[in-house]
Amino acid sequence: MASCDLILDRAILPDSSVASIGIANGRIAVIDRDGAPDHRADARRDLGLALVAPGFVDGHLHLDCSFIGDAWRPHRPCAGAFDVAERVAIQKEMLKDALPVEQRAAALIELAVSQGTSHIRSHVEIDLDLGLAHFEAVLAARDRYGHAVTIQIVGFPRGLVSRQGTRELLDEAMHQGADIVGGLDPAGFEGDVHGHLDAVFALAERHGAGIDIHLHDPGYLGLFELGEIAERTRAHGMGGRVAVSHAWALGEVPPSAMARTAERLAEAGVAIMTNAPGSHPFPPVLALRAAGVTVFAGNDDVRDAWWPYGDADMLERAMLIGYRSGFYTDDELAVAFDLATASGAKALGLEDYGLAVGAPADLMVLVARNVAEAVVARPRRRDVYKAGRLVARDGTFGAGPSADAPQRQAVPS
Repeated sequence: MASCDLILDRAILPDSSVASIGIANGRIAVIDRDGAPDHRADARRDLGLALVAPGFVDGHLHLDCSFIGDAWRPHRPCAGAFDVAERVAIQKEMLKDALPVEQRAAALIELAVSQGTSHIRSHVEIDLDLGLAHFEAVLAARDRYGHAVTIQIVGFPRGLVSRQGTRELLDEAMHQGADIVGGLDPAGFEGDVHGHLDAVFALAERHGAGIDIHLHDPGYLGLFELGEIAERTRAHGMGGRVAVSHAWALGEVPPSAMARTAERLAEAGVAIMTNAPGSHPFPPVLALRAAGVTVFAGNDDVRDAWWPYGDADMLERAMLIGYRSGFYTDDELAVAFDLATASGAKALGLEDYGLAVGAPADLMVLVARNVAEAVVARPRRRDVYKAGRLVARDGTFGAGPSADAPQRQAVPS
C-alpha cells in the first residue's frame, strides 16, 4: 500500500467488520480488514474499536433563522391553530433585534459539525422585506466554513407568485450562487398551485438546478399537490433532483391513498424529507421506502421562531424519527441511521459519498459498537474529519489535539 497521511486503526465499520482506514490527499486510500500492521503513514490513530461512519447529511436546515449563538428567545405561539403565514410574521418580528445572520449561522454550523455533520442543505429566506441579506450572509458563512462542511443553499421564497418581485429576487439569488430552487405550500400559502409550481420548475430549468419544496398542506389537498409535483418532475426529466420537505399529508391519509401517491413519487424520482416534527403526523418511512421512494432526514428549525427545540444533532434526529416510527430492531434502527447518512447523500446528489476507497474522507468516529447502538445511545464523544482533516474533537468544533498525534478511544465492552 502506498504511504498514507493518516491511518485509523481498529475502526468498526457500519457493517460491523473491523478495519484500518488509510487516508491520503483527503480521500480514503485503503480499507484493510486484515489489519496489517506494516502500513506506512505520516500519522496513525488507534480507535480502540470505535464506530466509523461517513459524516452526517443534514438534508434540511435553516441557517439564517436560528437563535443559536444569540440570546434565548421564549417561544411565541400562534393565536389559534398552526398557521404558516402567522408563523412567518412572528419569525420576522423575532428576527428584528437578533444578532447578525452570519454570526448566528456560524454558531449553528460549528454546532452541527461538532456533532458529525459533513453536509448541510440550508433553506434561506428570499423575501421582499429582507432582500438578499439572509442569502448573502449564508453565502459568506458557506465560504468561511468550506474546510469543515459542504453547504447547499436553497433559495426559499416567501410569496413566489403572490408577491410581485419575489420571483426576480429568487432568480438573482440563483445567479449569485444558490444551488436549489425552493417553494412553499402552493395552495395553503400561495393560493395558486399551478402558478407556483410553474414558476418553481421554470426557474429550476433556467438555472439547471434542483428543487426542494416545503409542503405543509394537509390531507388530500397535500396528496394532490404531491401528484402535481411528481407529474412535473417526470415531464421535465428531473427525476432524482426534486425533493419535497415535510409532506405531512402522507401521514394523514389512509394507507391506500398514501400508497398510490408513493408509487407516483417513486416513478417520478421525487424524494421526501422528514424530521418527525413534534406531535404532528409525518410520512411513513418504511412504507415509502418499500415503494421505492428516497426518504431522508433533516433537523429543520433549530431553536428559532418555529419551535424552541434542537441542537443540530443528526444522530438525535435519527433517534427521534426511529422513536416516533416505532423502530425497535437493529435493522429498523439502521434505517433511521441511513436517513441521516446515505439516503440524505442520495437526495442531495452527493457524489462518492460513503466508506469506499476513493471517496472523500468525510468521516465521524462514534463511541459505539454498531449503528443501532449509536442511534439509541447517541454518544456525545465524536471526532469529525473533513477531507481527512480533524475539524472537531470530542464534540467540540476545531478543538483538541492534532490528528498527527496517535490517539486512543476505548469502547466499553
